[in-house]
Amino acid sequence: MKVSLQSKITLYPLSIQKDKKNYIVEEPISGDFFELPEISVDAIKRLDKGEGLAAIEKTLKDSYPEEEVDIIEFVDQLVELGLVQDVDGVRVNRDKEKQAKSVSNAGGFLWIPHWVGHLFFNGTMNKVYLLLLVSNVLILILNPELLPHYKDIFLFDSMVLNVINYLLISIVLILIHEFGHVLAIRSYDLPAKLSIGHRLIFIVFETDLTQAWKLDPKQRNILYLAGMSFEQIILFLSFGFMLLFPDANFVGILSIIVLDIFIKSIYQCCFYMKTDVYYVVENVTGCYNLMESGKIYLSSFLKRHQKSGKNHKEMFQNEWNLIRIYSAFYIVGVFLTLLLTVLYFLPQLYYMFSTIYFNILGAGDRAALWDAIVFLVQTTFMLVLLVYLARKERRKN
Repeated sequence: MKVSLQSKITLYPLSIQKDKKNYIVEEPISGDFFELPEISVDAIKRLDKGEGLAAIEKTLKDSYPEEEVDIIEFVDQLVELGLVQDVDGVRVNRDKEKQAKSVSNAGGFLWIPHWVGHLFFNGTMNKVYLLLLVSNVLILILNPELLPHYKDIFLFDSMVLNVINYLLISIVLILIHEFGHVLAIRSYDLPAKLSIGHRLIFIVFETDLTQAWKLDPKQRNILYLAGMSFEQIILFLSFGFMLLFPDANFVGILSIIVLDIFIKSIYQCCFYMKTDVYYVVENVTGCYNLMESGKIYLSSFLKRHQKSGKNHKEMFQNEWNLIRIYSAFYIVGVFLTLLLTVLYFLPQLYYMFSTIYFNILGAGDRAALWDAIVFLVQTTFMLVLLVYLARKERRKN
């Protein structure tokens, strides 16, 4: 379908709101969101008014003399994004209605009343979560013995029971974390969806917070931090019971909870992944391609191509200093991951597989031998599942 300056363009109904630097444009039928600059939004508004392409191009060239204006190329881009309903009376996207039906039937935890979410996320509760975070940090500083140890996950002699126990606790904590996101977005009467993904070697649940783009940046931050807010409650209660009842039987379970939240909290600061904290930084700065831009900067820096770096500086313009700062935190995140690997994951793996190895050699009884065999089968299944999820995500991308 060829677009010319004489073409008549009809767009789908669009919702437009001002963001920090540019504009967020929503196509309500599909629920897709796009970040567009002012000149693009100006063109869209003129298209909605029925102005001709030639007249729009001339007006934009006069209004934005420093910009390169090609209205036909812009309309082609709108077609690719699925924002054009028809060109010269010919329907462009015939699958839009099916897509709309799919979105409308997607659920989104709409059965949870928005007032329930508002009970947990409001001005007062948000301050409580911040206070709990500060309190938990102070508790760790004053009671360093509460810092988690890599052996905390080994409550039983059986490695199979240890793994199952840790997985169950971890899954429950993940669900609580994600349910925090769900309640937060429901507090604004917006839908959310849960899916399964992975972070490095960890299988995780993920909450789709796409609809957060309907909100202003400060409100989005509440949604991004909601999961960690719920974790602060759990962490504070765990510390409290561990200090009050240090010899109780349930302290072992609480130690696993503390270990799990502690590691995941550190991972939130690993900015080479798109974590909740990363999205907050991205949202506060208004630089919504921070990771991608940071990778470009690091790549050019490592290659030491001065000319390439200069071109990138012109490309990023006002975001250049921010991207350089982010790149430093990107590298810090990599070192944090290596530190966690050295302090926790490698010692845990060594302890587990050395125990399994000696049990297979007959160091233990028959029960220990069968435990080792089941553990190896269990580990193989988890690795297969992880590979499957990684391939599924790669196909999706």
